[in-house]
Amino acid sequence: MDEYGHAGQRWGPTGMANSSRTFADIRSVVLSAHNNKCDEGFYNNWAENYDQDLEILDYHAPLLVAECLSSAFEGEREKAVVLDVACGTGLACSSLQKKGFQYFVGLDSSAKMLEVAKRKGLYQELKQCLLGPSALPIKAGTCDVVIAVGALSCTHLPVTIVRELWQVAKPGGYVCVTTRGNESNKEYKNHLERILSEMEMEGLWNRISVMEVERWEKAVCDAESEYIPGAVYLYRKSEK
Repeated sequence: MDEYGHAGQRWGPTGMANSSRTFADIRSVVLSAHNNKCDEGFYNNWAENYDQDLEILDYHAPLLVAECLSSAFEGEREKAVVLDVACGTGLACSSLQKKGFQYFVGLDSSAKMLEVAKRKGLYQELKQCLLGPSALPIKAGTCDVVIAVGALSCTHLPVTIVRELWQVAKPGGYVCVTTRGNESNKEYKNHLERILSEMEMEGLWNRISVMEVERWEKAVCDAESEYIPGAVYLYRKSEK
């Protein structure tokens, strides 16, 4: 087991060990996810292989988010409502469940991703919705924790969605988001950090922590080193 808790063996979405896919197999898929505006069809096609592919990619974000939230969260974890925006197959909530969180609501654009998430039995509620163009279908001020893991990047959700994440969080609730720090996403990352800081200056929330990570996931572009960097941002909504 490595420093992030990876067990070495690769697991498919049904929980059965699967070692048939290799890094070479998934490289073009991940490149498409990083460099193109991937639609629902792209993620529908990827859903059944998604978990094992991200294990091969050595993708650390779900575990890092769980560790970050677990260290900061104050309150009863069993009763906390966790909203998982762009939940995919539920990797982040799988990690959060191991930290004592139990109540999860997931949103995603991909019906197939939601099918895989449903099979895991983690979520009390799953909703398919077009994220970004449409407002989040969640009542304002109702979530103890709001996460968006792997969804904020130049080819996925717009930076402006962080204001929606803030809106659906309860006063005193937590918002945790991630983004990549590689060259192709640096402009987006800088923009995201400006928005997060502006919202703090407006008194909307307080920054709890920013975790910059060098070994975020394996690099898929020849111009990059072995791993690309990434970051986890944790904020707490103001009580007033």
